[in-house]
Amino acid sequence: MTATQNATASIERADHGDRSAPAAPSGHDVVVRGARKRYGAVEALAGIDLEIEAGRFMVLLGPSGSGKSTLLRGIAGIERFDAGSIRFGRATISEGHKSVPAERRNLAMVFQDYALWPHMTVLQNVGYALRRRHLPAGVARSRVLETLERVGLDSKADSYPHELSGGQQQRVALARALVGRPALLLFDEPLSNLDADLRERLRVEISTLTRESGATALYITHDQAEAFAIADEIGVLRAGKLEQRGTPEEIFGHPASPFVARFTGLAGSFSGIAIGDRDGYWAVRVGDHELRCKAATGVNAATFVDLLIRPTATSLEFADARYRGVSRLANDAVDLIPATVVDVAYRGRGYDHVVECVYGRLTSVFDVSAWARGTSCLLRLDPDGCLAFPNSATIS
Repeated sequence: MTATQNATASIERADHGDRSAPAAPSGHDVVVRGARKRYGAVEALAGIDLEIEAGRFMVLLGPSGSGKSTLLRGIAGIERFDAGSIRFGRATISEGHKSVPAERRNLAMVFQDYALWPHMTVLQNVGYALRRRHLPAGVARSRVLETLERVGLDSKADSYPHELSGGQQQRVALARALVGRPALLLFDEPLSNLDADLRERLRVEISTLTRESGATALYITHDQAEAFAIADEIGVLRAGKLEQRGTPEEIFGHPASPFVARFTGLAGSFSGIAIGDRDGYWAVRVGDHELRCKAATGVNAATFVDLLIRPTATSLEFADARYRGVSRLANDAVDLIPATVVDVAYRGRGYDHVVECVYGRLTSVFDVSAWARGTSCLLRLDPDGCLAFPNSATIS
């Protein structure tokens, strides 16, 4: 048995008696305070505070090495924090020398590598989660079959893992987590080994089944599209610290730092100088052009800024002779820049373009129609998707 399989077995819920038809249980309120963890010279967690309301679906988003897996494993009881505390509701789970064993934390975990026992059938793999509950055999079997039906695998109950596709194996892992009706579900990048189409379908299933269960969920990923698709709230981690927490709309529309903005998706960036108010937005002068944007704290008139541009802020228009070779500070030229299409890729719903202008290159510029490579055009920027942050220098 592998270490991952041992971990899976250790965090299944202990239970008493038969609850074959309970109401959806309430999830844990999860409160983490001052979580710290060091591996030699590397500080994996640097004093993180995190709260998850009961029944909410929280996603931790961050690059490799940001601390998201360490935080998840600490909550699961697989790792011990060097400092800090964990509470589930009013119960202290971990603090100082005290640590409630993983099997008593009323949680289950879905791993990236599925962690299925190869010598067991699907029915046996899922049923393993109920061993500690001492249910009558008929009741346990009924519970397992009901859960397999929910994940669309009731016809595969007698199959072995090697007879299943990757997506089916991950559904078995999900069923094993759900069958014990835990108060907390933990997901350790469960879709990263699957192809794009299957990831899309399975993340919908994970989201739906988790919410139907009533459990609190904590899900980690480095994929911003995945995070936005399933989260009630997102926490963005960087170098062991929580950089920002908020709804997907807050994270995307009001990133707290250039790191959060870049990690959650940019078409590109320009350098410029903040001018002042323009129709309720900040105006930034980029070369000979004036662009409107939303500005972060610390942006003042005459501040040097980095203008970060979301793909959703970009669109293409046909070039007009009026806009060629003249200053772009006239009122009708705000938010418009002459550009050239340098590449185009079909994306099913339309086309993504790479566009070059004198101030830099932007990618993922969408249009329902393809613009030919080499076409001169105008790049229009929506100020709601342009974000100005102070850079390292300011005008004296």
